[in-house]
Amino acid sequence: MSRLPRAVIDTNVVVSAFVFRTGTLAWLREAIVNSRLIPLVSDETLAELMRVLAYPRFRLTAEDRENIIVHYMEHAEAIKQPRTRARLPRCRDPDDEMFIRLAYAAKADAIVTGDEDLLSIAPDSSIPILTPVAFRKMMGEAIGKA
Repeated sequence: MSRLPRAVIDTNVVVSAFVFRTGTLAWLREAIVNSRLIPLVSDETLAELMRVLAYPRFRLTAEDRENIIVHYMEHAEAIKQPRTRARLPRCRDPDDEMFIRLAYAAKADAIVTGDEDLLSIAPDSSIPILTPVAFRKMMGEAIGKA
């Protein structure tokens, strides 16, 4: 790939990569902060990330949440009001459609998710919808090894 890969990364994957810094998705955080991958965000996806980071189970202070958002957004490409004329695959969970809209509007290289509702429509999508493991494999050296 001659340019940096650009991907829509679903909220749970972002949270796993940035909250659990030594977890199985640490490689993804490292790829993002080392500018080997550009995450794509919209107002909707950012709002959801902020909401999820506030869940009590993560025990994050307001400062922790702000640091994660700032750190993530330093490396992200924001797409304002993602719109596309492309025919979008329909997801059985309407809350996940924001990721599809964003990916198609931004012409993303992939949607990275562990969400079964999104993964189930992969055969109908012209943009690859991949698990983090499959995405890492697809991108190979472009995102580096952990």
